[in-house]
Amino acid sequence: MDIKTLKSFISVASHHSFSGAARDLNTVQPAISRHIAMLEEELGVMLFIRNSRQVKITNAGEQLLHDAKQIIALADNAKSQVKRAQQGQIGELNIAHLSSACLTFMADLVRSYSQQYPDVHVTLFEMTATEQIEAFKDNRIDVGFSRPLPSGIIDEFNSSNIYIDKLVAVVGQHHPLAEYSQIELGQLQQQKLIIFNRDEAVGLFDDTIMLCKQAGFSANIISQPKHMQTLLTEVAAGLGVAIAPYCIRKLYSQGCHFLPFTDAHKAIPTQLHVKRANDRATVDAFVALVLYNKAKIAKSMA
Repeated sequence: MDIKTLKSFISVASHHSFSGAARDLNTVQPAISRHIAMLEEELGVMLFIRNSRQVKITNAGEQLLHDAKQIIALADNAKSQVKRAQQGQIGELNIAHLSSACLTFMADLVRSYSQQYPDVHVTLFEMTATEQIEAFKDNRIDVGFSRPLPSGIIDEFNSSNIYIDKLVAVVGQHHPLAEYSQIELGQLQQQKLIIFNRDEAVGLFDDTIMLCKQAGFSANIISQPKHMQTLLTEVAAGLGVAIAPYCIRKLYSQGCHFLPFTDAHKAIPTQLHVKRANDRATVDAFVALVLYNKAKIAKSMA
């Protein structure tokens, strides 16, 4: 019992005629008769009562007609869904992001994608750089907005710079340095420093320590918070001075001042990461949208 045979059966039942079914399906009557004979032999029942004047469907035929229509509808739907999946119009998309680095643009980006692909289920995950690497390994996410990946795994991914950030000093509003508009990194030599936790962003931490050494001092680290919002809260509370990406000013930062460095010009890229082995159209469509909006994203973070 195949789709072509069932279509012949449905057409005969609809037209009450073998010749009418042949015309409907653009074939010859013997082919239609052969299909019906095959069905009746396979099922062991008579589907039609036919004589020289009419073709009448039997009770068994009525039951098959009901089921055959559903089978054809399911087959047609399956073909349609396969094509839509191939075009990225249905499926799911799991996106991980650094909240501090993506706060200003993520909602608009996902909204724009969902408007174009309303039948794709999108899930957002707030993850640190380290958490994203583990999630990629476990295939829990499809796309990640994060810092540059470690050299040991970078060849497994397609990565694109979305915008370039910079390191700044973050001081409390009552701190003596709050009177400055910019400072040299060396002015933090005697300060208690708050730096984002190394386990959550190895590259960012190591770059910060390297810059301090280049400025002639070893960082006196008194706190390594695992969340950028906690880092800002500690600064506002007067616990120390932070060195962090400028993008965190988009978080709740009341009581904090952000001071550019005159001498520490380390670029801090925010990148889009996708596994090279990806073959899903939903992911490809989202990546294309992100790259198309790169200039707009960069402007939102300026």
